[in-house]
Amino acid sequence: MHIRSVIIGGIVASLVIGMWEMIVEAVLPGGAGFFGPVVAIGATVVRDLQGSSNPIPFDGVAFILGLAGHMMNSVVLAAVFGLVASRFLHEGGKLVAAGVIYGIAVWAAMWFVVIPLVDPLMLNLNGIVFLIGHMMWGGALGLLWSRLAPHAQEHGSPASA
Repeated sequence: MHIRSVIIGGIVASLVIGMWEMIVEAVLPGGAGFFGPVVAIGATVVRDLQGSSNPIPFDGVAFILGLAGHMMNSVVLAAVFGLVASRFLHEGGKLVAAGVIYGIAVWAAMWFVVIPLVDPLMLNLNGIVFLIGHMMWGGALGLLWSRLAPHAQEHGSPASA
């Protein structure tokens, strides 16, 4: 596994979904608010925020924990993607498509299993926006993996230039 690809792919994909979630939740009627998605992630640790309604109130500690937690999760999930994708896929388009499918799988696992058990405040977020965000996350991850991973150099991607 190419650690540089995992870290860069995970962090950049995390920024893609994070910006999407924050902007859309800020403009949606009844949305969680601009900082809501990040604070909701931090509410996994800052438990007094559980039960809050939208817009989710800002909490500095939860915000910092949310940023760190989201990036960490994204890098770990990027590593899983890299382990699987590097064995089977080497073409950019297929990696992007696989990333989108992986994003949907991550969304389903998070939305229906992990979040209700660990951080119910996250269910205040719009589920469709969350799904689209995870598809964008996976697509970005697949695109970055196609450009940064070691196989990219073997197949003449721009990363080899």
